[in-house]
Amino acid sequence: MRILYIDIDTLRPDHMGCYGYFRNTTPRLDEIARDGVRFDRAYCSDAPCLPSRAALISGMLGIKTGAVGHGGTAGDRWLYGEKRGFRDPVDENNFNNIFRKAGLYCCSFSSFPERHSSYWYSAGFHETHNVGKGGGECANEVIDGALEWLERRGAQEDWYLHVHVWDPHTPYRAPADFGNPFAKDPLPDWLTEELFRQHQQLVSPHGCNEINMYDDHESSMYPRHPGKINTYQDLRRLFDGYDCGVRYADQQLGRVLDQLKKLGIYEDTAIIVTSDHGENLGELGIYGEHGTADECTCHIPLIIKWPGGVKGTTDNGFHYQLDLCPTMAELLNIQGNPDWDGISFAPALHGEPCPGREYLVVSQLAHVCQRAARFDHYLYIRTVHDGFRLLNREMLFDLEADPHEIQDISQEHPDLCAKGARLLLNFQEDAMLSSRYAEDPLWRVMREGGPSHTVGWLDYYCAHLEKTGRSEGARRLREKFSQKQDS
Repeated sequence: MRILYIDIDTLRPDHMGCYGYFRNTTPRLDEIARDGVRFDRAYCSDAPCLPSRAALISGMLGIKTGAVGHGGTAGDRWLYGEKRGFRDPVDENNFNNIFRKAGLYCCSFSSFPERHSSYWYSAGFHETHNVGKGGGECANEVIDGALEWLERRGAQEDWYLHVHVWDPHTPYRAPADFGNPFAKDPLPDWLTEELFRQHQQLVSPHGCNEINMYDDHESSMYPRHPGKINTYQDLRRLFDGYDCGVRYADQQLGRVLDQLKKLGIYEDTAIIVTSDHGENLGELGIYGEHGTADECTCHIPLIIKWPGGVKGTTDNGFHYQLDLCPTMAELLNIQGNPDWDGISFAPALHGEPCPGREYLVVSQLAHVCQRAARFDHYLYIRTVHDGFRLLNREMLFDLEADPHEIQDISQEHPDLCAKGARLLLNFQEDAMLSSRYAEDPLWRVMREGGPSHTVGWLDYYCAHLEKTGRSEGARRLREKFSQKQDS
């Protein structure tokens, strides 16, 4: 058995051709979709980078592992506790070890463990490779090493290879000589000039006035990544920058697919394609960030080509990315872990009925403190800390009619808000009843001053707002948050 796991950071499914995007961003990944199953409603349970991968690797929700942020105690998993034996059971039963227990030689090409000091991510691998740039590398640097590895080992049996590229992640960094294959393509039509003008009036870190989070600084090292979007026409630089990152990653990963075909093993190699999270590209007035618990950040691509499985089909059930743990265990005949929160969707790969979950709950505790319930075609978001964006405490969107979350319909549908709130409460209670810890990490984050990307930034951002003619926004932020940060 040979298994290739393609891990593309910050990849929105709706910016991929196989998911219906009108730009030709992913011709090589689209090939894999034609040879396998495309999952249309897969989500990371916890966003962004560190929490998402902690959930996938452990097979457990962030509310139970404690790894829900990018700093403070939320940047680390909670200790297993007094029942820990010689080895940590979470690491011994993680996603990577499923393949190792199945007798596969496991190798990873990724700089994620160093970038986030999350070395638990490497548990289970026999061999790891890190180009040493902390996620600042371009895909070609990773793929060159992966191709050399495949040249040496690819024709052998029984391996699992994880290849992780960062190119769609901020700052958008496709090499200059890649050019812009989308220069003549239109921009997405949902983001109208009228909506953009509304966004220009918002108080919003990573809004169009300060893409750099709390100011409009931009680096000459990353000419594709703006510091500010001054006019509607300037949106092209942001959208093209992101899409070029997607297309460049696709091009480089195509080299891996070509190598598999050259070795004559493509047909017999299982391939998993997914991401850790998506990207805000104007949704909720946020640009160039993955900072919310919503559709654009938590909805992820998931494509699986499995030897002997069905081809060219789609699955529309709700699935968490962490459902990959029991799915792979079932496919490889490995005993699952009772601590996993996942539910196997292996039947879908063989064309059998697989209804998925009734609803999902997604969390974001690094840029904001939000949880959201995804049910039917609705998204209900509840915000405890809005990341200095003056968001409403609860929001409701009809994603079938409004996939980019433009119209909050919470006031018109109190019944649906009540259902969403009940689902969030049930989620929290169920997690606490089955957790080794009697604490929801959301409230630990709040006690430590709020989401890690906000701690210590209130005065700086308010001063920037005042310098750029938005004193009223600064006043409202100080009124809302000064007492919380002082307490």
